[in-house]
Amino acid sequence: MQHSVIRRTLVVGAVVSSVGLVLSSSLFPHSSQAQQQGVAPSSANVTQSPAVVRGLPDFTELVELVGPSVVNIRTTQRVSLNEDVAGGEMDEQMQEFFRRFFGTPMPGQPSPRKGTPRSGKDDKQSEERPRGVGSGFILTGDGFVMTNAHVVEGADEVYVTLTDKREYKAKVVGVDKRTDVAVVKIEATRLPAVRIGQAGKLRVGEWVMAIGSPFGLENTVTAGIVSAKARDTGEEIRFIQTDVAVNPGNSGGPLINMRGEVVGINSQILSRSGGFMGISFSIPIDEAMKVADQLRSGGKVIRGRIGVQIEPVTKDVADSLGLSKAQGAVVRMVEPGGPADKAGVEAGDIITKFDGQPVEKAGDLPRLVGATKPGSKSTLQVFRRGAYKDLSVSVVELEGDKPRAEAPAAKPEARLASTVLGLTLSDLGNDKKRELKLNGGVLVQDVDGPAARAGLREGDVILAVANVQIADVRQFESVLAKVDRSRPVSVLVRRGDWAQYAVIRPNN
Repeated sequence: MQHSVIRRTLVVGAVVSSVGLVLSSSLFPHSSQAQQQGVAPSSANVTQSPAVVRGLPDFTELVELVGPSVVNIRTTQRVSLNEDVAGGEMDEQMQEFFRRFFGTPMPGQPSPRKGTPRSGKDDKQSEERPRGVGSGFILTGDGFVMTNAHVVEGADEVYVTLTDKREYKAKVVGVDKRTDVAVVKIEATRLPAVRIGQAGKLRVGEWVMAIGSPFGLENTVTAGIVSAKARDTGEEIRFIQTDVAVNPGNSGGPLINMRGEVVGINSQILSRSGGFMGISFSIPIDEAMKVADQLRSGGKVIRGRIGVQIEPVTKDVADSLGLSKAQGAVVRMVEPGGPADKAGVEAGDIITKFDGQPVEKAGDLPRLVGATKPGSKSTLQVFRRGAYKDLSVSVVELEGDKPRAEAPAAKPEARLASTVLGLTLSDLGNDKKRELKLNGGVLVQDVDGPAARAGLREGDVILAVANVQIADVRQFESVLAKVDRSRPVSVLVRRGDWAQYAVIRPNN
């Protein structure tokens, strides 16, 4: 069975030696067949409404305008000859797969391409080899160039080639992996810079054009329409989706509107074959420019964080908690001592707004928080046990994630069975509450039937049932006795440092 895969559009180690092209021509007449044959239109045709589609656009002027601002980017890496492994030509897609998923090139790279040896080393010990080919575009006349982070990441040398065939060695100014944006600098002046547009003004169905180096074929022009806006693929940003032909090597090239303005950076494709299949994704230029400005000023991007781990709100959870629709982000874990913890955020809260902006999907929250300047005071709206509450939180700078150990399961101190849900529960002792920093909750000793089907397991701690916070087993049974057993029951479960909602459907 074939699976669709999001692929970066970078040609890795590809050398195009010969290309066979089949040329065909198509005519797009501006007049009807009757007019071409000299037949006068009938009166019926004259009274008809004018056609919506009046013809296809001409991209020639756009290519002349923007083409000189698009560059080819090739990267190399220095390889020790002692580590050289003999081998023939390798498919660039497999090479890209190895580099993306294993972090190293696959043995058997294309034939070496002699280059500048490592400084202070003998040419016999190391040499420069082709690593990849991508695209980019000139931001400023003094040599700042924008491209994708995955085009230049891991390269020892970066070379930028202009349309007039001048080639420069480039310095990497900054790379941001989260948005896949990078800025490099070449020592040149009076370069033709692009005009920056506004991705937010794009309309679905609007014509757009791409220029890049697919499979190493420099200055290739393709065109299509905007298929969707704000496409969420689970990445840091939401993409512009188009049907513009984008292939390996187009990475980092511009997406251009009919006014000759750059509105996006071509970054990814959705493909089962590794090549173009009608779905391409571009980074909105508005987001890319925010990143580029920070990279140029400080070499890195500073983002905000509040110290929570989140997950999406499912329809079952929304229905069981009384939310009008499945929206927001469920807080699975609150970092002890972090900004959210100090603000009073609890595991199980559903964050519905950040600084007044709605959190429709869980992925909206990190985007909103990340775009907030560290040190700022922000307002979180949370949905907790049937009511909305506003909390003030101080945003801090995002740092690397720290691994967290799972808390060990507690020993039972008392036992009581909840046969309706298939749970055997016990109270949490005071020592365990202090260890887990909890005020209440019940420990799951055994699961069966409905609870097992819902994913609960021994060692879980139930913090709430039917949207009511639980102090002990007695209260758990008291709340459960009032629940409509014909409807699903929501339970807030803590497992280690994580908390999440589970929906149990009782046996009727």
